[in-house]
Amino acid sequence: MQIFVYGTLKRGHSNHGYLRGQQFVSMAMTQPRYRLHDLGGYPGMVLDEREGISIHGEIWDVDAECLARLDELEDIDGGEYARELIPLLSPHDQASIEGYRYLRDVSHARDIGGSW
Repeated sequence: MQIFVYGTLKRGHSNHGYLRGQQFVSMAMTQPRYRLHDLGGYPGMVLDEREGISIHGEIWDVDAECLARLDELEDIDGGEYARELIPLLSPHDQASIEGYRYLRDVSHARDIGGSW
């Protein structure tokens, strides 16, 4: 499956080791429906239909074992993030690519634009 990453999982960042052994596909940008917020050492991408912008990230082909590691890192079971389809800009706009959307309150967090 393909996954869109936008923060510490990207190449050169602190959690990139979680993608060890997986295949980089391409750089990509979301449709302008999101905002990134600094959550203290990592970003959270939240849906913002009114003032959303495109988020810069990477697409990776990942296997089931890697996906399970990522779901644990992103605390899917604890409700911090949801893994869902992320609408991307062309040339990836027809692909079914998932990513992690932050679910908690960001009113305390600094908006950091479209790139971590």
